[in-house]
Amino acid sequence: MQYVPSGVFFARVRHKGKLFRQSLETDVFTTAKLRLPDKLKELRKPKAEVGTFMDGRLKYEAETQNDYTLAPLSKTYRLRCVECLVKTWPGVDKLKVDSIEEADCRQWAARYAAHYSPTVFNNTVNTLRRILALAGLGHDANPAMKLERLGMRHKKMELPTSDQFERLVALIETSGAAQAKDCADLVRFLAFTGCRISEAKQATWADVSWELNELTIHCVKRRLTSSAALTRILPLIPALKQLLERLRADRKPKPGDHVCAVFEAQGSLTRACRLVGCQRLTHHSLRHLFTTRCVEAGIDFATVGRWLGHSDGGMLVSRTYGHLRREHSQAQAAKVTFGAAPTAENIVSMPKERTA
Repeated sequence: MQYVPSGVFFARVRHKGKLFRQSLETDVFTTAKLRLPDKLKELRKPKAEVGTFMDGRLKYEAETQNDYTLAPLSKTYRLRCVECLVKTWPGVDKLKVDSIEEADCRQWAARYAAHYSPTVFNNTVNTLRRILALAGLGHDANPAMKLERLGMRHKKMELPTSDQFERLVALIETSGAAQAKDCADLVRFLAFTGCRISEAKQATWADVSWELNELTIHCVKRRLTSSAALTRILPLIPALKQLLERLRADRKPKPGDHVCAVFEAQGSLTRACRLVGCQRLTHHSLRHLFTTRCVEAGIDFATVGRWLGHSDGGMLVSRTYGHLRREHSQAQAAKVTFGAAPTAENIVSMPKERTA
């Protein structure tokens, strides 16, 4: 059969008293004739036995645990999605998967989307699809395939101004806590390098090359199947070099000692942000701050991307990390003119006609 509006051909077959119709996915008659026998075999094939949702869930959990290409945190995240799915869909474990309809999936999706971020929602939908497939549902019979993914909107980040950052670090350093100075130095190190907190934990003095003016950073966010380098090189920007020189003079460290004396400063950072009056920052926010300062300094995206450990030629930097601060935006806006008279010192105004 051919559907006239689109021209697509369909296979129409009656099997055990039931009428089936499936698309042959072509509008060319000769191609449709070639595909018809295979489609008829598929339609007449006995329906595979399906299990319960729990059967599919257990297979998915085992599949995740045995996937050697996944990092430990990725496995934990996926299993967490399963846990949230079962928690928000009471009784789903006992259901036969062929009894789950599209309306059931949409009701669950509405509840889930109201309490979880779009990222978690989309990942959990993928988990639901895979569980139903492992329980015996084919692609066309899988009701979760009809669920639409939510759009991703990057969170607007208000980064501190230069003055706010200096005040923020000073507040941490003078807070009176036992390791206040070490916490302030950790904040400086993260902001001056763009390291993730897990990468800062691995930095030792052996990674600092004073002769080459470089810092070797051990990359932690890397796929096990990737052939990307295990480390990346970051030139010592003036602020970072000054920080490292001070720390070396104060501590007299050995090559194997960690550069950072502490590996967590979130409490101090949150308190300082509140006192300064800027948006709450996390350890990862300081990575954004480093990237923004580099972009504002005119460094090309590809170079900044290499410093951050990206392998996409700077695409992610331009799309995600280029949060330009208000003070930079205002400074750039001041350069925009519409026919204003020049005011450079080396320009002399022409004398008036009467005086001439």
